[in-house]
Amino acid sequence: MEKIRIIEIQKRVYANNDEDAKVLRKELQDNKTFMMNLMSSPGSGKTTMLVNTINRLKDQLKIAIIEADIDSDVDAYTILNKTGVTVNQLHSGGSCHLDCGMAKEGLEDIRYKDFDFVVIENIGNLICPASYDLGQALNVLILSVPEGDDKPLKYPKMFTKVDCLLVSKIDTLSVFDFDFMALETNVRKLNPTIQIFPISAKTNEGMEAWCNYLVEKIKQFKKADFK
Repeated sequence: MEKIRIIEIQKRVYANNDEDAKVLRKELQDNKTFMMNLMSSPGSGKTTMLVNTINRLKDQLKIAIIEADIDSDVDAYTILNKTGVTVNQLHSGGSCHLDCGMAKEGLEDIRYKDFDFVVIENIGNLICPASYDLGQALNVLILSVPEGDDKPLKYPKMFTKVDCLLVSKIDTLSVFDFDFMALETNVRKLNPTIQIFPISAKTNEGMEAWCNYLVEKIKQFKKADFK
């Protein structure tokens, strides 16, 4: 079985993150490599959603995944074994988020210039990752039904920062007291232009609409003149 490359990050200086992100974003634009920053709480279904999405799109796009965790490589091997795409693993050295320098290390390790679409699966929490620009073309947040519909009230910064919200595990709506309309109302107060997709990677509900949106964003990116 192919082994996952693990990059151990021990120390990082954050002061110049925004400037570093501008430089990295320009490099990605020049190469026409679309990078998505995927964020959520632990257990939201990020990896399951990614596996479903990758298997739908890997015949159209050259895809690579950067998995970020404080420790462990379980999710990286899950993606490798279930999709066959290029994956590496970032260990954050105890940090609860990635910064742009960490992202660049992962990108250089997978030779990002060989790919159309790179996903960074960020470290699972709804606080720290919202503060760090990674140079991404798209910020996506997953909120699972079991987490509850009140998360925009508790973590407003995260919901303000993202371009797209995936409401996952909607096959469990009958089990949990989750008010989708209340969620959408509260999210749009924070972020009026956000795209919201209810999905279930288990039953495939909503996955086609999400993937169509993603493919269109990538096409627009590749056609854009960033000069």
